[in-house]
Amino acid sequence: MSKILVVDDEKSIRNTLREILEYEKFIVDEASDGMEAIEKVKENRYDVILLDIKMPKMDGIEVLEQLMILTDAPVVMISGHGTVETVVEAIKKGAYDYITKPLDLNRLLVTIRNAGERQTLVTETKALKRQVSKAYDMIGESQVMQDIKSMINRVAPTDARVLITGANGTGKELVARWLHELSNRSSGPFIEVNCAAIPSELIESVLFGHEKGSFTSAIKQRKGDFEQANGGTLFLDEIGDMSLSAQAKVLRALQENRIMRVGGEKDISIDVRVIAATNKDILKEIEKNNFREDLYHRLAVIVIHVPALNEREEDIPLIANHFIEEISQNMGKPLMKFDLLALEELKKINWTGNVRELRNVVERLAILCDTTISAADIQKYAQPLKTNF
Repeated sequence: MSKILVVDDEKSIRNTLREILEYEKFIVDEASDGMEAIEKVKENRYDVILLDIKMPKMDGIEVLEQLMILTDAPVVMISGHGTVETVVEAIKKGAYDYITKPLDLNRLLVTIRNAGERQTLVTETKALKRQVSKAYDMIGESQVMQDIKSMINRVAPTDARVLITGANGTGKELVARWLHELSNRSSGPFIEVNCAAIPSELIESVLFGHEKGSFTSAIKQRKGDFEQANGGTLFLDEIGDMSLSAQAKVLRALQENRIMRVGGEKDISIDVRVIAATNKDILKEIEKNNFREDLYHRLAVIVIHVPALNEREEDIPLIANHFIEEISQNMGKPLMKFDLLALEELKKINWTGNVRELRNVVERLAILCDTTISAADIQKYAQPLKTNF
């Protein structure tokens, strides 16, 4: 049941709104001035706030400014003294809507219901974001992981380009995701491009888009990933595998914040933060003339190296327990767990596939083992190619 706060200095107005809204099955709370309203919002959660403009102590616009800081509940302004300028100011400062007195009760109820539905969507979106964030948790308490998290927190709010290095399966994408999630661009798109998975002859079309008829199979215009990431983040994974011709165009895009579609004749302005990752030694690739040095310097404003799992052995129990909890829930099984000897056994394995390999092993164990996973289970199932069933 939705809870509504009515803020008005006229008791008769508050009483009338209370009667109407309670008849419509809303829960109603009241405040006679702005200061009281702010205190109530600090102590309670409301689905919609009805706020008068002309009040003693603080006027409605001042109260609105404070409410925008304290709550995400939609605020509907009500007043008999409104002007166009007041309406515009209220909307600019975050008000959901503006209704003039005498109140049209039908419109008021429709506005309250629409505002409540909007609030429900906001709440659901936030919950979904929390689930997404949990899916990209960076698990680990080793010093190297603490250093990486500290670096992410420092760099994320800037627009600095970041080059993430590390072997396959170490979690380079997680670092890129968190750089985006903690940035000012978090509400914008996060577009990932696996440069190693795209044929060299198609990479430019994927990144920059193409015009209809620019090549045989271009039957319609396509926006490239740079355009799709506008206002957000473009993650160029495995950039060490990108062709030199595509590298040259990426360099131009970074220098000028402009791109041109394949077959196009005009430049397109872009506002994109680029994060790149590679499992290769880029400096050696530069020596071999496989990678442009000028592009490297453009990308590597900040370099974050993600260590191999074997280099942070103390994190293995934490990661394994995280995965077994997640996988148990996904499979609808009772919560499984590792005994202490099993966790010690996991630490003895040479994890050439890093965190990705560990997750696969935990999933295999979740399928094949009983509720408690033992050291014997690890020896039997963790490395199947070395085991005779």
